[in-house]
Amino acid sequence: MTRLSNDPADFADEALAGFCDLHAGLVRQVPGGAVRRRRPAEPKVAVLAGGGSGHYPAFAGLIGTGFADGAVVGNIFTSPSAQQAYTVARAAESGAGVVFTYGNYAGDVMNFGLASERLTAEGIRAENVLVTDDIASAPAAESERRRGIAGDFVVFKAMGAAAEAGMDLDEVVRVGRKANERTRTLGTAFSGCTFPGADAPLFTLPEGHMGLGLGIHGEPGLRDVPLPTAAELGRTLVEGVLAEAPEGAPEGAAPDRAGARIAVLLNGLGSTKHEELFVLWATVAPLLREAGYEIVAPEVGELVTSLDMAGVSLTVTWLDDELEELWLAPAETPAFRRGSVAAGTAVESADDGAGPAAAEEVAPSSEDSRGYAAACVEALRAASARLVELEAQLGALDAVAGDGDHGRGMVRGAGAALLAARGALEAGRGAGSVLAAAGDAWADRAGGTSGVLWGAGLRAWGEAIGDLEVPDAAGVSVGVAAFSARIAALGGAQPGDKTLVDALVPFETELQRAVVRGASLADAWADACGAAESAAAATAGLRPLKGRARPLAEKSVGTPDPGATSLAAVFAALGPALIAAANYEEVSA
Repeated sequence: MTRLSNDPADFADEALAGFCDLHAGLVRQVPGGAVRRRRPAEPKVAVLAGGGSGHYPAFAGLIGTGFADGAVVGNIFTSPSAQQAYTVARAAESGAGVVFTYGNYAGDVMNFGLASERLTAEGIRAENVLVTDDIASAPAAESERRRGIAGDFVVFKAMGAAAEAGMDLDEVVRVGRKANERTRTLGTAFSGCTFPGADAPLFTLPEGHMGLGLGIHGEPGLRDVPLPTAAELGRTLVEGVLAEAPEGAPEGAAPDRAGARIAVLLNGLGSTKHEELFVLWATVAPLLREAGYEIVAPEVGELVTSLDMAGVSLTVTWLDDELEELWLAPAETPAFRRGSVAAGTAVESADDGAGPAAAEEVAPSSEDSRGYAAACVEALRAASARLVELEAQLGALDAVAGDGDHGRGMVRGAGAALLAARGALEAGRGAGSVLAAAGDAWADRAGGTSGVLWGAGLRAWGEAIGDLEVPDAAGVSVGVAAFSARIAALGGAQPGDKTLVDALVPFETELQRAVVRGASLADAWADACGAAESAAAATAGLRPLKGRARPLAEKSVGTPDPGATSLAAVFAALGPALIAAANYEEVSA
């Protein structure tokens, strides 16, 4: 259980600050994460690892010579925002481009992708390398859908060593993708992890069982099986991973067979003691050698964790000459050291990553729009308050087949959106700019898939209504349609995938129908909310086809989707203030 915290909502930020203070000789904190204390004097590719907090030593603990140039750090089990990724990249970039590398999760893909687009537009080359090592999360024929778990460590190490050796951006990306293609992981959980401030773990297991096929975001295993002995578990892990040997990789035959060499990680997830790992290694290592492999510089310990989860994972990377050299290359980071790092030429890093400040262009606004902006702020206040009430419930829904962070992420996002909206209103902005500011803040503070979707959606809504006119019922419908279209374009989900789209599309459709037939905004909004609530409840019968719940699809059946549930609740909360503003306009007219 995670016992030490102040305000649980600040846990990740405070942990990062403490880490950076402790290791100030190697790293320094920047907005969105941390970078090396000293940056190269000559241009070098910046390798930037990233993801949510809760996985130490991944990701910040791997910053240093021969490994990562920086880490983009999100909230617990939540992908960083695009703004965080951008600012860390600006702080770490030294003239040779940047490459983001991270596990294959929807929120990470969206946010790092958006950051890459922004960097590219500014003339900084940016690439992405996704890690997909978890063999339990999708069949081999669909390997591109697999999650990234402890195999992150090997891929990051290979890329960091390649960049340190002077390879250009294309070569570093090639090395990372090759390392990923030759890396396989299988893990198991003995108990769930507990969020700071929570009084119960994200999941529990039947007495005497373990969850085989765990994720590193607090997800339960894909199936519960009786708890085996260490020898039995070792055999299960070895047989599972070796059965997934990548095509073209050397096969084990005899211990001295040329090329039959592997890097191996036996990883503890947070509460499994080193002595237990040593007992397990005593079975794993002989089995790998009996299969004809030579083990190269194995690592046994906590490498990629999941808060206080009790569990283990086995990672194997099939090496060739290039990957072996990179795996064995020296490295010096706060959490991992190998060999002796040669003294190089470096300079103190002072850029905070924000880049040059640009004067913000203020769009002209009308008095009427500024009045409507006040109603938008009140609507966001009501939505934020409602999400605070629902936080525990949404987290519990998410924990059934996900990481349990949806409630906390929505509360953080909506709270940040409200503060930004109030600031924009006080600065004299119109309604469109107020909603756009709220969306940007939501995406930045919430992170994750829901954060980037809600943020982009609110910005699109604001752009649709503008800063000059007060939208009538039809105008509100246009704003909702823009919100929906932006989310559909960004997330790619369809109705039936078991996402927030399952509630959003019925809301948009019913609102438009009611407005077209001449209903008042109050009646149209009520009809739309009813459709969204019914659709959200109906997602209990669906199997997820998108998002983190997809690998645990069967566990999710019978539970409503948290994203659809929260969307229906937020739109219900937004309604009264928007309807009151519309009624005021009608009376005034």
